[in-house]
Amino acid sequence: MTEPAVFHDELVQPGVQGLPDRFFDRFVFNMHPRDQGHPSVIFGFGSYPPRDTADGFVIVSTEDQQRNLRFSTELSATDGGGAGPFRFRVVEPNKVWELKLAANPSQVEFDLIWRARTPAWIGEIAVTNAEGAPSSFDHLFQSGYYEGTLTIDGKSRSVDRWFGQRDRSRGVRTMSGRQGAHLWCQAQFPEYSVGFLLVETRDHRRVLLEGAVMHEDGALDVIVDVTHDLDFDDSLDLQSGTLDVRTAGGRRYPMEIDASAKGGYMAGGGYGGHHGKPAGIDHLEFDVYPLDGSVNARTLDSSLTDRLAEFRMGEVTGRGILEFALSRSRSYEYRPTLK
Repeated sequence: MTEPAVFHDELVQPGVQGLPDRFFDRFVFNMHPRDQGHPSVIFGFGSYPPRDTADGFVIVSTEDQQRNLRFSTELSATDGGGAGPFRFRVVEPNKVWELKLAANPSQVEFDLIWRARTPAWIGEIAVTNAEGAPSSFDHLFQSGYYEGTLTIDGKSRSVDRWFGQRDRSRGVRTMSGRQGAHLWCQAQFPEYSVGFLLVETRDHRRVLLEGAVMHEDGALDVIVDVTHDLDFDDSLDLQSGTLDVRTAGGRRYPMEIDASAKGGYMAGGGYGGHHGKPAGIDHLEFDVYPLDGSVNARTLDSSLTDRLAEFRMGEVTGRGILEFALSRSRSYEYRPTLK
């Protein structure tokens, strides 16, 4: 077990000079009911001072459609607390955030408070890429609860005690080339969250594993191994599978996954290489993906998917986001590592 660390939660403000050209400072939150049902809400924001750009997105997945809102502006035209219809405030670093989405074309609005329920896992990622500069950035993820309201098509509902994971990262990231499988798991159970990032190459070598089991009582148990046996369909969409997670504290978390819910295609949030690209002041885009199979990981400009999934471990059931992506290269074929 390790002691919780502290992350500098405030984003870099407009006007900061002397940062690397590819520097970014970003966050992503997800939100979903604790029990069965939709929607899944994923939203994020990033600032890119060397490019004088700030942008963000909101993705809402229901049973039959995914709504995508993307917005961008010049960072120097903001006060550093949001862009477009989205505003945020760090109320108490590493503990409480305020998050608001005003009226916009997606017909989705929210007024939220996110409160930490576990300590944060914090690490530093350093990866040498096959092409381009190395990646070097600080990374955090942390489980929390929401309070407030979510409004869709004019109908408001309380989201009090809904689960939600946040992800913070800051530095230089150029993770590209030769990736085969990518998994980012945030499995929310009643007393803890199992969170990790796993990246494998196209020739099935592990290049990155980071994360921890984050407990509500304040304990962090670092994850030291993850093996998997996952069922993908022909469109590279995950349907089900098994994860076996092992920790430095000697605990094992074998989880059966049901990922048959729809949506969570991160291309709708600009993950096809669009983040940080200048688009002028007050740029706004909105579109809708029908979740009838016509839109999938092969048809979009990114295969990255953040799926609301169910995790079963014996008699205990959890819910959370399982992010996944497989290479679309013809030279790659997924290979299970769980024996």
